[in-house]
Amino acid sequence: MTSSTRMGVLALLWGSGFLWIKISLNEGLTPGWITFLRCALGAAVLLVLARAAGQRLPRDRATWGRLAVAAFFCNALPFLLFSVGEQTVDSGVAGVLNATTPLWSLLIGLALGTERPLRAGRATGLALGFAGVLVIFAPWDHGSGLMSLEALALLGASVSYAVAFAYMARHLAARGTAPLALSAAQLLAATGLSTPALAAGGAGTVTWAGLLAVAALGVLATGLTFHLNYRMIAEEGPTAAATVGYLLPVVSVGLGALVLGEPLTARVVAGMAVVLVGVGLARPRRRPGRAERTRPTKQARPDEQGRPNEQARPDDPARSGPASAGPSVPVPPDPGLPLPGPPGPVPQAVSRSARPRTPGSHDPS
Repeated sequence: MTSSTRMGVLALLWGSGFLWIKISLNEGLTPGWITFLRCALGAAVLLVLARAAGQRLPRDRATWGRLAVAAFFCNALPFLLFSVGEQTVDSGVAGVLNATTPLWSLLIGLALGTERPLRAGRATGLALGFAGVLVIFAPWDHGSGLMSLEALALLGASVSYAVAFAYMARHLAARGTAPLALSAAQLLAATGLSTPALAAGGAGTVTWAGLLAVAALGVLATGLTFHLNYRMIAEEGPTAAATVGYLLPVVSVGLGALVLGEPLTARVVAGMAVVLVGVGLARPRRRPGRAERTRPTKQARPDEQGRPNEQARPDDPARSGPASAGPSVPVPPDPGLPLPGPPGPVPQAVSRSARPRTPGSHDPS
């Protein structure tokens, strides 16, 4: 499978999640049941894949405690908010609003002091991104139907993703657990956290179409998508994987119009274009050759199960940035983006110029 084909398949599976949510709602499932089944089915897929790869779930309480926090903000809460939001908002618009995650991530980074002061290009991108959101919502047009609690829930889901990626990058990346096992464990925790939502809302008449839609949401748009995203990051790098995020709104809008007959207004299309341009400008730019100039000390070598060496330097490009924060995301576009990259570094080739360390040598890290 070529790189472009793989990217297209991943974007189609990932971006179709908003369509499956809408169909599940239309066919009788409540937001609570959609959230629970999505987490449970995604966890089942990842558990099978992790077992096939010989990866074990974490066993220490500290890791499970961190996973519970990540599962709440990256899975249970945003999955529920997206299902609530799509009760009245079109699936295409939901996909576009999901693309604002990198903008919220940037704002959170500025508030926490983890982002450098904005230069003109990124500041322009930030302003354009939120201007695109305003165009989509059209608060000046009371007949637009988007100024509602459900629409705000969709924005809340994107903010929740941004919070999750900041937390996961700091507390879960490169903790010694293999990525697939870590994501499987996170979705297991999310399944438990979403259980109380089952009691919310009255049970309707669920059709087979609704059950098939939520199965596709959990198996394809959650579990299998995470696995494919991991492989793309490992084989082609985080930049290629993050690029998929720019296709998600296009896929969600296109599928909503083709399958559900959702109106494709000029205002929404214009807002989507402005959001994507803003997100592109707001992304951090790495100087060419930066990774090559990094002093190679204590290189990360994968073990026999593909797990990274925890002693890799914290400034290792494989560990830096939101791309390693994990798509237990339905990353969203660019976890610097969700998207939601996986919770773990991508093993990198050891530079031939690295000198072997001698016993007793000082480690500045």
